Amino acid sequence: MRSVTATRYVTPLREGGSLPAVIEADDDGMYVLKFRGAGQGPKALVAELISGGIAQALGLPMPELVFAALDGELARTEGDPEIQHLIRASEGLNLALDYLPGAINFDPVAEHPDADLASRIVWFDTFTSNVDRSARNPNLMIWHRRLQLIDHGASLYFHHGWDGSSTSAGKPFPLIKDHVLLPWADAIEQVDAELAGRLDRQVLEAIVGQLPDDWLQGPDAFADATGQRAAYVDYLCARLAQRQAWLQEAIHARA
Repeated sequence: MRSVTATRYVTPLREGGSLPAVIEADDDGMYVLKFRGAGQGPKALVAELISGGIAQALGLPMPELVFAALDGELARTEGDPEIQHLIRASEGLNLALDYLPGAINFDPVAEHPDADLASRIVWFDTFTSNVDRSARNPNLMIWHRRLQLIDHGASLYFHHGWDGSSTSAGKPFPLIKDHVLLPWADAIEQVDAELAGRLDRQVLEAIVGQLPDDWLQGPDAFADATGQRAAYVDYLCARLAQRQAWLQEAIHARA
């Protein structure tokens, strides 16, 4: 992943629960910044990086992910005390997505997504246990008439209060029944072999290996950073190997 440095706080995106913001960076690009110091803490960034990396490995459309360095001094130009606190609490390395100018929210009433792409996204969200792709909050954008995946901070929910075990990796994901794209996803079983084939241990190690050490610290850390990265890889590999249960759950939900 590339790294940029935030040079200007542009505007908050208050529809996001973690108060992400549009920022300008030192490469003159605009990004949506996810703050490490937000209420969900660094685990939201861990989920964003891992799930975003998996989406890219699967060839799914999403904005570029970058590391974004943030200087707490940027807080001095902000009048809102809440934003000042958030910037100062997030000094250091954060995560950002390329800003998509002119993008609009996906509307399941007005849009009719391609069945193959819908099936791939449902498979991906079942694998990553993404609880936040419902009709109420799709976390999908339309940009240049194409779907774009955004905001994976609520995925990998197993890692909250996690001890590093992989014993639950093969469990079904019942919440897939609420997935906004499920009505169009009529080829989940057909895309399974291809998607699973793109995610071997080497690919997952490369994705997880990008996690910064300071995102893997805190009161619920069960090992050092190296041990936690290894546990994420083991869990994801186990979930992939034991995927029949969660795959069938998605197929049955679609039926």
